[in-house]
Amino acid sequence: MKFCLNHFLSAVSFALDYAENDVFGVPLNHGKRVAYIAWRVGQRIGLGDDDIFDLVSLAILHDIGLSKYIGNKERIADFANYEVIQGHCVIGEQSIKKYPFLKKEQNIILYHHECLDGSGFFHISGNDLPLKAQIISFADYIDTHFQVNKFYGGYAERAGNKILSLRDRKYAATLCDAFLDLSRQPCYRLDQQPENIYTCLHRGLPERTVNLSYEDLIWMTEIMSDIVDAKSRFTWRHSKGLAEKAGTMAAFYQYDSVQRTKLVLAANLHDLGKLLIPNRILEANRALTEDEFALVQSHTYYTRQVLSQIDGFEDITEWAANHHEKLDGSGYPYGKTAAQLDFNSRLMGCLDIYQALTEDRPYRAGMSHAKAIGIMREMADGGRIDAGIVHDVQDVFGG
Repeated sequence: MKFCLNHFLSAVSFALDYAENDVFGVPLNHGKRVAYIAWRVGQRIGLGDDDIFDLVSLAILHDIGLSKYIGNKERIADFANYEVIQGHCVIGEQSIKKYPFLKKEQNIILYHHECLDGSGFFHISGNDLPLKAQIISFADYIDTHFQVNKFYGGYAERAGNKILSLRDRKYAATLCDAFLDLSRQPCYRLDQQPENIYTCLHRGLPERTVNLSYEDLIWMTEIMSDIVDAKSRFTWRHSKGLAEKAGTMAAFYQYDSVQRTKLVLAANLHDLGKLLIPNRILEANRALTEDEFALVQSHTYYTRQVLSQIDGFEDITEWAANHHEKLDGSGYPYGKTAAQLDFNSRLMGCLDIYQALTEDRPYRAGMSHAKAIGIMREMADGGRIDAGIVHDVQDVFGG
């Protein structure tokens, strides 16, 4: 299929930004701001469109390795800055090996914390540093050390003096000079306001489309499902477990390879909107308040909002975003009824319930197959979920 990389990157940046914000306290849109700074600096030093597109892609993905640490916050509690974890550079580089960049380059994410003077994790210095790694390292430094909304007047002057002190020492003169020229324009801070940055990146970048099979997309969507699952220790492997069960049921129903893969993709992405739900709610070992439950109900709405931006994902979006709808209209967020829910939406809803019931949660241990099926039968008898699918789930996973 024709696959627009711009739309996929938008979804990945959503996933990373919200996870970093909730778990590590990183100001929202960090990845987008690093991408914006890298893009504009790259333009000013004369990079071509393909190089700029790859640069922005890498900038958005630069912290992808942190997904492995998200569910284990205690492990990094002693660090003043979450980015001092060397391992996230190594994991990040490994995570993007199959990503369809327009140009084949290596070690950009691995070296995105290196400086000209060799003061980074790996002590790579000078011309041994790939240019894109230098740009992302510089953009990352700018975003984590300065407040973009204050870049005017005395604050901008002080920031500029600090950057000049690093010129040709930690960061290349060409990058520092390009940034200082850029930051003098009011659009620099206005473009990066939360309400503007997505639009600026979306409109400013050349659109790039590649030919990928649905099978190729499985590992790409696993990038996002890893982030979602890692966000809470109680949802670890939830999306992966659901994807495995979706694949098993697709085989049971004798789906062709495309239908099977699309169902697995929907399972990988079904809880994307949970990145907006704070962990204090996801991990609560008590009944949720009305306000908290209302927030939880929003997650499928945001799953739809993000996935609907990706061309060719129409079916995948429906199956992923409908997983909390019920046949009698009692589900959320749209209160859809049986006539509005196709078979795969019903299947995804049933599998999500089964997966959730058999997992450990903060307030209970995972249930046995028999107990989970008993609850699902009661729901089916009440007209909430599909009785035929419940019967099939019982047979397929009962052995």
